[in-house]
Order: sequence, then C-alpha cells, then structure tokens
Amino acid sequence: MTEPPDSLSDPRELLLAYLDYYRDTLLRKLDGLSDDELRTSRLPSGWTPLELLKHLAFVERRWLRWGFLGEHIDPVWGENDPETGKWSVGAEESADQIRTLFLDACADSRAIVSGARLQDIARGGGRFDSPERPPALSWILFHVLQEYARHVGQLDVVRELADGATGE
Repeated sequence: MTEPPDSLSDPRELLLAYLDYYRDTLLRKLDGLSDDELRTSRLPSGWTPLELLKHLAFVERRWLRWGFLGEHIDPVWGENDPETGKWSVGAEESADQIRTLFLDACADSRAIVSGARLQDIARGGGRFDSPERPPALSWILFHVLQEYARHVGQLDVVRELADGATGE
C-alpha cells in the first residue's frame, strides 16, 4: 500500500486512508522477520515487534470499542503482563494468532467508523465515563493515528537493527 494521494482532500477519507496506510506499513515491517526476531527485543525498553503488534491490536479495541462505543471489553489492557505491566506475548501465542488478533481489531474499528460521523461524540460508560464531555470520533481517530505513526517509526529502527532493512 502506498501513501494516500496528495489529491485526497476530504478529511474523513484522508484520515481513514492514513490509518490504513500505517496499519499496512506496520505489517509490512514485520514481514520476513523470523519468529525469533519477532520475539527478540533490540531496545533498552525491552519490547519486541510481536508485543508491539499485540499492543496496537489492543489500542484499536480500547479507543474504538471501549472508548467510542462505550462497550465493556475484557481485558482492556490485554497486551500487558499482569505482574510487570509491560507488553507481553505468551510463549503459547503464535505470531499468526497475534496477527489475526490485530487484523480482527482493525476490521472491528473499520466497521465502527463506517457507521459514524467524525463529529459523533463517544458514548459514556466505557473509557470516557467521567463528568467531562467525551471526545469526538475525529479526536479519537487522530489519537490512534499518532499512536501508529510513533510506533511504526520505532519499528523502523528495530527492523534496521534486526536485518538492515530500511524505508517502507
């Protein structure tokens, strides 16, 4: 997938196209890594590429299902080890399972967004169960987009350290 065209001017289409672009870029950066590389950290913080993928699956769930729809989801922080609070992928979880978790979360998010307007306000009862006004879908989507941009940039460095691959 290539970056959305510069002729795209509709804000909704542009935002959703960039989200899909980053989702696809994330997966492409993981393609070709061995299971060992997917489970190995090259950074002082200790996260692995597979843990990052699982984290972003839960980001999708937290912000769109729990956040925007106000659904009860359990676990909310399913990518975190209960003892350390750090991202984790169990030895019993395969790379294919985590990829499927991610793809399913993205599909759920797309379905949620397809039935809403950017100016729609998040429902209470979930992430935004407070007296303050919950954010609009546009704010939530921009937040998710910045999560992807930051983490895909971090993955650029990890991939270069792993096997020298750079760029898209």
